Amino acid sequence: MKKEIFNQYTEKVAEAFGIDEEDLFIKDKRQHIADARHMLYYLCINRPMKIVFIQKYMLERGYDIKHSSIIHGVSKIEDKLKTDRDYVDIIRSIQ
Repeated sequence: MKKEIFNQYTEKVAEAFGIDEEDLFIKDKRQHIADARHMLYYLCINRPMKIVFIQKYMLERGYDIKHSSIIHGVSKIEDKLKTDRDYVDIIRSIQ
């Protein structure tokens, strides 16, 4: 069940950021790709989904991510939510 939710979030985040789903699972540090990936982590954590599951689903798609990197990404989105109304709107539309 959690994997289905992860896949739905993946699709919706990619659409919201105007990228291909595959872009979320490649080592690419361009800001819009990293922001999209962080948004995916944020949505999953707030579902709630355990970090170990997020790691597992990311790895299944070819992206090996550390526990601390997921927490860092979630923190980045929480910071942006305080200052950028667009992020609030994106999260509301996806949830």
